Amino acid sequence: MRKKIVAGNWKMNTGKQEALQLVQDVLSSLSPLAAHQHLVFCPPFVHISSIQEVLRSGKSSNVHLGAQNCHDKASGAYTGEVSIPMLRDYGVDHVIIGHSERRQYFNESNEFIRTKVDALLAEGMRVLFCCGEPLEIRESGTQNEWVKKQLEESVFHLSPEQMKQGIIIAYEPIWAIGTGKTASSEQAQEMHAFIRHIVRTHFGESVADELSILYGGSCNAGNAAELFACPDVDGGLIGGAALKAETFLPIVAALR
Repeated sequence: MRKKIVAGNWKMNTGKQEALQLVQDVLSSLSPLAAHQHLVFCPPFVHISSIQEVLRSGKSSNVHLGAQNCHDKASGAYTGEVSIPMLRDYGVDHVIIGHSERRQYFNESNEFIRTKVDALLAEGMRVLFCCGEPLEIRESGTQNEWVKKQLEESVFHLSPEQMKQGIIIAYEPIWAIGTGKTASSEQAQEMHAFIRHIVRTHFGESVADELSILYGGSCNAGNAAELFACPDVDGGLIGGAALKAETFLPIVAALR
């Protein structure tokens, strides 16, 4: 059975005490997770050390600490950047790569994202690889070609074993991020099925069947159960709804 995952991407939100309280509130009310169900907290870099201590006390192998980005170099004169070995030293084992905000605001190309993917896998990390189309692409009906290109240029060079062990895909329709709009369950399933299809074509049945594909476009407590019921939707990459325990916990509870 492939993993069902909910990852909370806090983006540039929360002060230290707010961050600690949020994790504690989630963990204190979290129902036991099944073996195939996983939860990932992705706080801002400055909170990672503090949250690591909270997660250590929880002692659940199904609850993970993630980061929102990384540099592709292990060290060097890159002012303001954070390396993968630094993240690993603080217990991070999942890293979000290629989020639409990184692509849009920081001009990260498919080729540059590929270097981060390679660096993360070389360090034994799991990659939460984001892909998805802007509104104009969706309206033109070319979203499949757009997403296929992102995958081909950033992860399709990997071996089947690397893909199986290290990659989680998060489909994020850019037009539904922070807008209050959400792809319908039919739209989400259609794209997730397409992604699994092209992965199957390139890597084979085994990789496609085990690949977790998350939905990342304004998923919330009200629509999570319907989205997660789709056969190819394996959970969610959650933004705003991950910032409060009362809105995040129902999403985790919706995992199948």
